[in-house]
Amino acid sequence: MTSKILIIGACGQIGSELTYKLREIHGVDNVIASDINTRKLELVNAGPFVILDAKNFNAIKDCCINHNVKTIYLMAALLSATGEKYPMEAWDLNMNSLFHVLNLAKVKQIDHVFWPSSIAVFGPTTPKEDTAQHTIMEPSTVYGITKQVGERWCEYYHEKYGVDVRSIRYPGIISWKTLPGGGTTDYAVEIYHEALKNKAYECFLSEDTELPMMFMDDAIKATVDIMQADADTIKIRSSYNLAAISFTPKEIANSIQEHIPDFKITYKPDFRQAIADSWPKSIDDTTAKKDWNWEHAFSLKDITKEMLLQLGEK
Repeated sequence: MTSKILIIGACGQIGSELTYKLREIHGVDNVIASDINTRKLELVNAGPFVILDAKNFNAIKDCCINHNVKTIYLMAALLSATGEKYPMEAWDLNMNSLFHVLNLAKVKQIDHVFWPSSIAVFGPTTPKEDTAQHTIMEPSTVYGITKQVGERWCEYYHEKYGVDVRSIRYPGIISWKTLPGGGTTDYAVEIYHEALKNKAYECFLSEDTELPMMFMDDAIKATVDIMQADADTIKIRSSYNLAAISFTPKEIANSIQEHIPDFKITYKPDFRQAIADSWPKSIDDTTAKKDWNWEHAFSLKDITKEMLLQLGEK
């Protein structure tokens, strides 16, 4: 029986596009998508799909046994902005789902684990410019706390039990295929939708809030690349810094105005401003480049051109 890949949280922003890419690589029938509901019918109908609660250990275990799953991509999480509204739910989902998957790998039920971390692991005391792989990590959000603790557990399970777990710290992700899911960098997706629909956008961050961002194609490529790399090249078992570009709301608005000259942006910072202010402005990802040859492809100009083209066609 061919070993299978299971994606938990496949209906999310990254999970859905990752599902399509992995099916392209490994074959549709070899990649099982799962989520707690069937809200994304296009993905549900595109290949094997199971309803799965990421907090239910027995359900995950049974799925792995029944389908001969040997690799899990755990993409389910409550993100930064949503996590601040529901802190205990965020802790419960983000931490228990990770333990369930790590424990299955510990007893060799599965062989490989991908778990995404985030720039949210950094906090107000972290150096803002070219934030290093190893630096001060004192996150001030529930989401960031769960990711920082999760990194420590991933490293622990690798060191103590030999679990092959791999992780990258995603920056903000920009995609035209899926709507964002409650993160602080959501503005960088919303702004393109509003530019095309209304030629105006009210941003919930201030104009000069610089954050690390990445086009979805680069994020998916990084995820595939790290999982395809030889195990002995993966030196970091907590999570790798990952970078592409950094920009401000004003800079993304300027790039849109090159295509839509009468686009207008206004600013009304809300509670997400404090979250953004606690994060780095730019990331040093030298270690990922050295260990598994990571390299991003899309600039802000490339992203804006692609977003407006694809969303315009939709």
